Amino acid sequence: MKTYGLIGFPLNHSFSKKYFTNKFKFENIDAKYINVEIESLCFLKDLIIKNNLSGINVTIPHKSKVLDFLDFIDDTAKTIGAVNTIKIVGDKLYGYNTDIIGFEKSIIPLLDNRKIAIILGNGGVSKAIQFVLEKLKINYKIVSRNSSFDYPDINKNIINKVDIIINTTPLGTYPKINTVPNLPYSFLNSKHLLFDVVYNPKLSLFLKKGKDHGAIIKNGLEMLQIQADESWDIWNSDKINL
Repeated sequence: MKTYGLIGFPLNHSFSKKYFTNKFKFENIDAKYINVEIESLCFLKDLIIKNNLSGINVTIPHKSKVLDFLDFIDDTAKTIGAVNTIKIVGDKLYGYNTDIIGFEKSIIPLLDNRKIAIILGNGGVSKAIQFVLEKLKINYKIVSRNSSFDYPDINKNIINKVDIIINTTPLGTYPKINTVPNLPYSFLNSKHLLFDVVYNPKLSLFLKKGKDHGAIIKNGLEMLQIQADESWDIWNSDKINL
């Protein structure tokens, strides 16, 4: 029996374990999936040996930091600076980013002619989303407390100019479902598309506020399902594809 796992911290409400456990059950795959909470990546290879891992998903807060612990990195993952999938071949670790294809396939059907976006947050998943928006020729600005463009800068004029708002922060995730990015939601309307990488709850407060003002909304569940399946394909492919 092969073992796959998710590394991150914390992992109390992670998607991956339930998804892969169900996948293995329904497809009669002789494998198991475990959560491994780690605050530091210093002993990553020891952890892999200890748990006899055959493949790894990576989540908050390690998507960017993990690059320093890999032997090889896919060119796209290297470009954006974030990895969420690790393929293990012998004692070598190969890094990939499947958030890219997950987000792209999930958002494309909703884009219509929307071409201006703001991205809330600048972590690992944000970097994948930035890559996709650039590929799709969608202009964007990043909203972050560590940048020159912060939440107090978002006013009626900004909201009127943009037509896509993407939340990549954990705000609104269970159990803190009453938290929400600080935006002037009253200026939203039916031209806006709100995409939230949060999937638990299905309707985050961010999405609810958008829906209440007529915006099109979508959570991150489909994105996660797509990226998970892409991870599985990478783990089980004979090719390295770097």
